[in-house]
Amino acid sequence: MRTFVVPAVTLVLVGCSAGPSPDASPQAASPPPAPAASQVVSGAPDTAGSVPGLPDSPYIFRFRQTEPGSSAFNYRDRDLSFYFRPSPTALFFHVQNLQGRPVIIDWDHSQFIDVNERTYKIAHSTTRWRDRYSPLATTQVSPQQDYSDFMFPVDYLMDPGATSDPDAQPHLPLIPLDGSAPTYSGKTFGVDLVFMVEDRPRTYSFRYEVLSVIPR
Repeated sequence: MRTFVVPAVTLVLVGCSAGPSPDASPQAASPPPAPAASQVVSGAPDTAGSVPGLPDSPYIFRFRQTEPGSSAFNYRDRDLSFYFRPSPTALFFHVQNLQGRPVIIDWDHSQFIDVNERTYKIAHSTTRWRDRYSPLATTQVSPQQDYSDFMFPVDYLMDPGATSDPDAQPHLPLIPLDGSAPTYSGKTFGVDLVFMVEDRPRTYSFRYEVLSVIPR
């Protein structure tokens, strides 16, 4: 994983027990607003710690998973087991293939719905500025194996510049990291992930609410 080029933020995750709801119809995407230079982040931080972010983070973000409702940010059916970790910069996830056959993540038919209810294609850890108009390679998860990644809207990718590292991944955060961050409390975002299971597409929809944004 790459690290922030701006100061990180601190998270606290909380859950809810609301039940799942059907997938919403996609809406036409529009470009996100032009960011200030301080708003651009690179890649995504390591989220292995219990509270991701640095101790001097300007805000504490609290999230909850609303669809399907889960206090532990997870979901499981007979084929796949998911765990998610929402953050202000990206949505992290871990999926385990529970069955004895491969499953495929179809990135091109998956969607990211941002906090402004705009729908985009998904960028993940290997997606770069040069890839934004190209078909994305699928990801195979082998039988009884795990896969971890992070996601954000592909239109949030920023041009790394001709003199920058061509493999850099500068992008907008999911939630602004400036003084406007507290105004995003109550907003929701999420993904519709398409998996090929037994050669048939299956959509898994997940939604997250920004429960609160509190200055430190």
